Amino acid sequence: MSFHMKNAFARRAMQAASATLFAFMANVSHANWGGLNMPEGVSILSKKIYGLHMLILWVCVVLAVVVFGVMIYSLFKFRRSKGAEPDKTMVHSTKVEIVWTVIPILILVGMAVPIAKTLIEIEDMGEVGLNIKVTGYQWKWEYEYLNEDVSFFSTLDRQSNAARQLNSGIDPKSVEHYLLNVDNPLVIPAGVKIRFLLTAQDVIHAWWVPDFGMKKDAIPGYVNEIWVQVDADKVGTYRGQCAELCGQDHGFMPIVVEVKSPADFDAWLRAKQAEQKVAGSSPTAPATIASAAPATTVAQ
Repeated sequence: MSFHMKNAFARRAMQAASATLFAFMANVSHANWGGLNMPEGVSILSKKIYGLHMLILWVCVVLAVVVFGVMIYSLFKFRRSKGAEPDKTMVHSTKVEIVWTVIPILILVGMAVPIAKTLIEIEDMGEVGLNIKVTGYQWKWEYEYLNEDVSFFSTLDRQSNAARQLNSGIDPKSVEHYLLNVDNPLVIPAGVKIRFLLTAQDVIHAWWVPDFGMKKDAIPGYVNEIWVQVDADKVGTYRGQCAELCGQDHGFMPIVVEVKSPADFDAWLRAKQAEQKVAGSSPTAPATIASAAPATTVAQ
């Protein structure tokens, strides 16, 4: 290949590389960088977990900068072309081995302290203001407000259910919150610590609302616990899904939670109690469930 041909090939390669780089930079400038990190959520626990995540992330960033910085510096500073010669006499150093053992141990212990504190807070079920039993079915949820005589099922809303049918002729994009809406949403008060008792009637399900930062399996014959306290100023609607493969309609088992102010929640609860009393459908929650401890089997 002649010199001119090589130059032409190099120019074409540089042009192609430049075009690719500019296209990449254009995409980066319009990217939604907020989706790259873990969401902070709206509950006390979700924010604690987010803070722990960011702490560990920055610890890892600092470690990476130090380790790779030393490694890259050493590669350039002591390269063979600069006349560097390897030290063939040092085959063992007790001091070095102590240093590279003690420092990682101290780092891990320092990281373990906030982790353990957060895990303890996640499992703390004390000072609860409301208990809600959540039962998973194929493919719906049942919510029971314990000691409040309120219970109802929550299933996929009619519009999403119609649009998901084969050859329905309905464009799913025309359905608001497609596959993420229900007929009867769960309603909870903001600023109140709520304990959820999770179980299932048939197969294993998992109750998960990303903005709450918590996910736990609902297992037949078994009771799991989680607690959620949404910030008082985070009134709104939050959506989730069953996060455990539970059968052919697993993808059609959404969760919708409406967070209301305490006053609005009390009004909703009184109206729901009156409605179910009139309908004659106000079941009394079993006492064994209301006082169930974590990992307690349900009486058969």
